[in-house]
Amino acid sequence: MSISTSLSRSSEHKTGPAEFGEEPVFALPHSDAEYQQLAEQLRAKGYTHLPLYRETLADLDTPVSTYLKLAAQPYTYLFESVQGGDKWGRYSIIGLPCERVYRVEQNTLSCEFAGHEVERREVDDPLDTVRDLQAAYRVARVDGAPDMLGGLVGYFGYDIVGHIEPRLKQSANQDTLGTPDIMLMVSRDVLVFDNLSGRIFMVTLADLSQPDAYQQAQTHLDRCVANLASSFAAPRAEHLAPPVQEEHYDVHFAQSDFEAAVERCRGYIRDGDIMQVVLSQRLSVPYAGRSFDVYRALRTINPSPYMYFMDMGGFEIVGSSPEILVRLANDTVTVRPIAGTRRRGATKELDQQLEADLLSDEKELAEHLMLIDLGRNDVGRIAQTGSVQLTEKMLVEHYSHVMHIVSNVDGKLKPGYDAIDVLKATFPAGTVSGAPKIRAMEIIHELEPIKRGIYSGAVGYLGWHGNMDTAIAIRTAVIKDGVLTIQAGAGIVADSVPRNEWEETLNKARAMVTAVKMANTGLGFNNTSNS
Repeated sequence: MSISTSLSRSSEHKTGPAEFGEEPVFALPHSDAEYQQLAEQLRAKGYTHLPLYRETLADLDTPVSTYLKLAAQPYTYLFESVQGGDKWGRYSIIGLPCERVYRVEQNTLSCEFAGHEVERREVDDPLDTVRDLQAAYRVARVDGAPDMLGGLVGYFGYDIVGHIEPRLKQSANQDTLGTPDIMLMVSRDVLVFDNLSGRIFMVTLADLSQPDAYQQAQTHLDRCVANLASSFAAPRAEHLAPPVQEEHYDVHFAQSDFEAAVERCRGYIRDGDIMQVVLSQRLSVPYAGRSFDVYRALRTINPSPYMYFMDMGGFEIVGSSPEILVRLANDTVTVRPIAGTRRRGATKELDQQLEADLLSDEKELAEHLMLIDLGRNDVGRIAQTGSVQLTEKMLVEHYSHVMHIVSNVDGKLKPGYDAIDVLKATFPAGTVSGAPKIRAMEIIHELEPIKRGIYSGAVGYLGWHGNMDTAIAIRTAVIKDGVLTIQAGAGIVADSVPRNEWEETLNKARAMVTAVKMANTGLGFNNTSNS
């Protein structure tokens, strides 16, 4: 996630340990004897796991083919990235099947291991429990290994706001999707695909408490190398009959009710309750095709900085999000608000005209400034005094179909704070809730007829070294029980026109709708018209 910048290699020197920040970096053991000697040292220092890895050439493979060869089964994932709409991020991440999975539904935490539930208990604060799960793994750093070694991978649904803000706990909106509030896979076996060099790093975590962990790891890595070298017949693209068309989707917020809710929001704005609120609606359609084909189509027609396919066992998540929620790396907290959009021009000259129009739109600029202030306030809650900086202000980023106004806010994390503190301070993003945030969320709970679920929450990972990288779950579909669900929102302000806001939600869903149609008409570019 933000893959091109967050996955730099650890140290480049080959003797160790050497210092990597406050943590030493150890040399990779090349025999069981070396491993046992190092494992003893690491256990004495309180470490629980040691990454072991192997590097191999994979210039004949792609991240998509590699996922299909090695990982296409439950509790796996693929993360990719495109920067600026046209440059593939250097690294793609493939998560191999995870044995251990955690789910949170309201205050109930359950744990599944190897397909069987092994734990179920009530917890006071599920986010504090997630903090404990992350802290239970103290993973040593190994020379030459990628920074991405797995972690707790999955999502935090929007409705966890009730665990962050007590005023929102009493929301009783109907849950029509039935996905957990939080779902995290314990990812210990990952493939880091270097798109620049055509190499793959195959990484596995050796459990320092197991005497045969080194041999088990080598067997696993041998199997990965063999599977990667095997021949592979790509699954044929499917043609569903009849293909899914835009008019086949059911809406879960009738247009008349949505437009009435927009008027209610405008009333709250006139009364001074809020400055903006994001009102969303859900679309759903029966879908019998392969979920991964939707991802293949989406990554092609709507490449974005955060692209993800996650097989969560009973359902799949497909997304192409343009916007970071929050990142924590090397004690630096980053949020990157996006607000203000224009379509791309057909020519360079038209592109420049549209960009100039965007940057002169007072309404767009005012909304963006409001979200910059909200981002500063969120980061300031957990950042050291005086460290919060606006490092980029109102740049225009160009993507394949649209351009956005983007700013960047950084802050240095306070001592004693961690990734969960960062998540609590910044969740959810102001771009999917509104401002002031808490009052906007109260209005969302009042006016939206159903729980949001995964939509507008966070998708990403909590790393083993305290880092975190998450995207806002927008431009995202959930495929569950033969139904594909999309959700999209519109930012309501004082001069909003209800019908226009309704149309905006449909426009934001259109990239996913197009990807679904492309996926079930053979993945052909000439098969997606409405004719």
